[in-house]
Amino acid sequence: MQPFEHGGDVYGLARALGRSPESLIDFSASINPLGPPAWLSEEIGKETWRLAHYPDPQAGRLVAAAEALYGVSAEELVPANGSTEILHLLPRLLKARRALIPVPAYVDYEGACRREGLEIKTVTLQPEAGFGLPWAELEEALSDPCLVFLGQPNNPTGRPFCVQAFKQLAARHPESHFIVDEAFADFVPGLERLVAERPANVLVMLSLTKFYAVPGLRLGLAAASPALAAELRQSLPPWTVNHLAQMAGARMLQDQNYRERTLETVPRLREELRDSLAEIPGLTVFLSEANFLLCRLDRPDMDAFELTRRLLEEESVVIRNCSNFSGLDAGYFRVAVRQARENERLLRGLSSVLDPSADRTGWPSFGRQPAAPPGSREGPPAIMFQGLSSNAGKSILAAAMCRILLQDGYRVAPFKAQNMSLNSFVTRDGGEMGRAQVLQAQACRLEPETIMNPVLLKPSSDTGSQVIVRGRPVETMNVRTYHQFKEKAAAEARKAYDELSAGRDVVVLEGAGSPAEINLKDHDLTNMAMAHYAAADVLLVGDIDRGGVFASFVGTMELLESWERELVKGLIINRFRGEESLLAPAIEAVYNRTGKPFLGVVPFLTDLGLPEEDSVTFKAGWASRPASNRAADVDIACLDLPHISNFTDLDPLLAEPDVRVRIVRSLRELESAPDVLIIPGSKNVLSDLEHLKRSGLAEAVKGLALRGRTEIVGVCGGFQMLGQTVADPLGIESSLEASAGLGLLPLVTELAREKHLSQVRAVHHPSGLELKGYEIHHGETRTLDERSVCTVSSPPDRRIGFADGSGTVWGTYLHGLFDADDFRRHFLDGVRRRKGLAPLGSPQTSYDLEDKLDRLAETVRKALDMDRIYDLLEGKPSPYLAR
Repeated sequence: MQPFEHGGDVYGLARALGRSPESLIDFSASINPLGPPAWLSEEIGKETWRLAHYPDPQAGRLVAAAEALYGVSAEELVPANGSTEILHLLPRLLKARRALIPVPAYVDYEGACRREGLEIKTVTLQPEAGFGLPWAELEEALSDPCLVFLGQPNNPTGRPFCVQAFKQLAARHPESHFIVDEAFADFVPGLERLVAERPANVLVMLSLTKFYAVPGLRLGLAAASPALAAELRQSLPPWTVNHLAQMAGARMLQDQNYRERTLETVPRLREELRDSLAEIPGLTVFLSEANFLLCRLDRPDMDAFELTRRLLEEESVVIRNCSNFSGLDAGYFRVAVRQARENERLLRGLSSVLDPSADRTGWPSFGRQPAAPPGSREGPPAIMFQGLSSNAGKSILAAAMCRILLQDGYRVAPFKAQNMSLNSFVTRDGGEMGRAQVLQAQACRLEPETIMNPVLLKPSSDTGSQVIVRGRPVETMNVRTYHQFKEKAAAEARKAYDELSAGRDVVVLEGAGSPAEINLKDHDLTNMAMAHYAAADVLLVGDIDRGGVFASFVGTMELLESWERELVKGLIINRFRGEESLLAPAIEAVYNRTGKPFLGVVPFLTDLGLPEEDSVTFKAGWASRPASNRAADVDIACLDLPHISNFTDLDPLLAEPDVRVRIVRSLRELESAPDVLIIPGSKNVLSDLEHLKRSGLAEAVKGLALRGRTEIVGVCGGFQMLGQTVADPLGIESSLEASAGLGLLPLVTELAREKHLSQVRAVHHPSGLELKGYEIHHGETRTLDERSVCTVSSPPDRRIGFADGSGTVWGTYLHGLFDADDFRRHFLDGVRRRKGLAPLGSPQTSYDLEDKLDRLAETVRKALDMDRIYDLLEGKPSPYLAR
C-alpha cells in the first residue's frame, strides 16, 4: 500500500483492498460530521432541468449569498471549482519567485508553488509551542516580494493565529502577497476572520465543500481586492462552477440553522474525542479548534504509516498519515471528527492496535445518534424492514426473517421501538406490548418481552393515545404532549434495544409507517433514527397490490436525507400477483434512479392464518384473510367498532371449516341474523357505545337478544357494553362520565386508573374446560344480581365472565379464549345443536402458529435473495455472527 498525497481517497483505497468504498470509515478527510444539509438532494433535483442550459458565468445567486453572509462586495468575490483551483492559479498569476510557508501546512501550498518553479522557504512550527506562529522568525524569513501561505486555522494542527499580529505583518510588507486559507474557519466559533476586512495584499480562500459536507460537489470562493479578483476571474476557465454547485452553494450560505447545529455539535464531539484519545498510552494529542485533531505516535516499534495500514486492513478505518507534511516526522497522523459512533469505532480500533490488553469499558459515552456505518456498532448485526407506507407487510416479513434466521441456527430477536396499535398482548410479567412483536417473538421461539416493543401507543380518540413504556401505561397524551415526551421515549427505546441485543447473533427490526413522512421525520424514533442507533441495514418494503409502488420507491428515496439513503441496502416488492418477469423494466428503472438493488418479489400470500398487527386489514374486510366459507354451517358476525382492539381474538374461528366470519358495520348487515354476534374489545368503550346507539346497531343487538336465536358474546370492552352502565369518572378513556350499556346482563362497570395486565389461567364452568389468555382493561365490573351466572373464573375465585340465565348472552374479560381447540369446538358445537345440526365432537383444526410460521418462512426464503442478505449481515465485523 503506497502513501496517498491527500486524504479522502476512499475509492483508491477500496480498489487496493478489494472492498467497497462504503465499507470504509474515513477519518482522513475533515468533512462536517453532520453530513450534507437535508435539503441537498431536493435542491439538486429541482434544478436538473436547467442542465440543458449553460450555467450562469457570473454565478450571480451564489455570489449574492456570499455577499450577504460574509459582508464582502461582489466585485471582491471569485467562485471556483473548489478553492484548490484558485490556489493553483495564484503562483503564476501573482508572478512571484519565492514562497514562504510555515510548516506543517496543507501539502498543496508547496505543490502549487513547485509546479510554477518558485523558490520555497519554510518556517517550522514547534509542537512544544503548540504549533503557534513565531512572528519574529516568520518576518525574519520574509523577503519581499513573496507569497506567504497561512491557514486560519492551520491544517493539520487546527490552531488559529492572531489576526492583529498578522495585519501588522502584512502592512509592513506591501510588496508581498499573503494567501490566507480559511477552509476550516467556519468550524471555529468566534474566530476572528479576514474574509471581510483584509489588507489590500491579502487574499482569502474559502471552501464550502468541507463545512457543508459536499466535497464531491467541488465549490470554493476567493475574497481579494477588486483588481486581483478581476484578474482571477479572467484566468479561470469559462463556466468553472456548474449550475448545480451554484444553486446548492447559494442555499448553503443562507442556511443559518445548519451553521448553528454544526457549531453546537462539532466542538463537543472534538473535545470528547480528544479526551478519549489522550487516554491511549503512547499517543500525544494536540489542541485544535477545527474539526480534526493532530496526533503523534510516541512508540519506537511503530510509525504512523504502519498504524494507518493496520487500522485500514484490520478495522476498515482510514486515518491521515502526516509523514508527507513538511515539518512533521513519521510519527504524526491526523483524524477527522466524525459522528459519535464512528468516533467510538476509531477509539476501539486504535486501542486494539496500540493497547490491546486495556479495558476501555470506562470510556465516556459518545451517545448513539445519528450515524453508525457498517460494522461500527459494538453489538450484533441488525436488519430492519421499513415500509413505503403503513400496512405494507413489513411485520409479516420481519416475522418471516426471524423464522428463517432461527431455522439457519442464529440466536435472533425482534424489535420495534414504537408501535401504534390497539391490538396488544400481556407478557408473563404483566407488561403490555404490540401483538406484531409477539408473533415475531414466536417466530424466534422466544418468550415475548416488553423490551421487544418498548413504546406502545394505543389511540383512544382522534387526537389522543395512551402511552405505554416498557409495558406500563404512562398517561394519555395528545400529539403536542407526546412530542415533548418523545426524547424520554427514545431513550427508553435505545436502552431496551441494548438489553435485547446483548448476546444475540442478529436482531430483526421493524419500522413504522413510512420513513419519508417529512412532517414527522424530525420526531422519528422508530425508523431511520433507530436504524442508525442499531447500525441496521434497511430493506424498504412496498405493497404493489395497492398500486404506485415504483413511484413510491423513487419518491421515498428522494425524500430521505443522504445519511438515511446510505442505510437503505435494498428494496422488496410485497404482495405481487402475476408474472414476475413483467416487472423487469420497472425494476431496472428504479435501480437506475436510486442505485438500490431489489432483493426480492414476495407473492401475495393468502391463507396465512397469522395475527395482524393492527386493524387496517380488519377494517378493509379481511382482504388478506382466508376467504369466508359462505356455505358454512355456523355464521359468526363481529361488530366493527371505531376503536376496536384485540380483534385477533377471532383468528382461531377463521380456521374452522364449518364457520363463516363476517364483520358488521350497518343495520343492513344484521338483517340476516347471525348465529353468533361478537362484540369485541374497545379502547374507548363509552365512545363506541355512543356509536352503536347513533347507528341503530345497539337496538338491533337488543332485538337479536330478545328473539333468542343469536348467541351474543362480549369480549373485554364488549363484555362491559353488555351491562347496565359503564362509568368513566376519571376520564380514563373518554370525556363522557357514564353511558348506559346494552342492558343485556345485570352488570355495572367503572373504569379505574389502575390497569389490569396479567396472563390468566381460567375455567369455563359450563364445560369444565381450562382456558388460557390474558386480561388487559381498566374496568372493574360487578354484578347487580348475585344469581347471575358466572361462566369464567380464575383462581382463587376471581369472576371474569358472566352469562344470562339462558346462556345465549355472555361475556368475559379473557382475551384469547378461542385459542383453546377443545373450548372452541365446544362453543361451536353448542351453536350447531341450537340450530339442529349434529355436533362435530372433536376439534377440526389446531390453532398452532408454528406450522404457519414455517410455511411463511419457506415462501419468503424463496422470494428473497437470501445470499445477498447474508452478505450484508456477515459483512459487518462482529463477534456475534459466525455462520
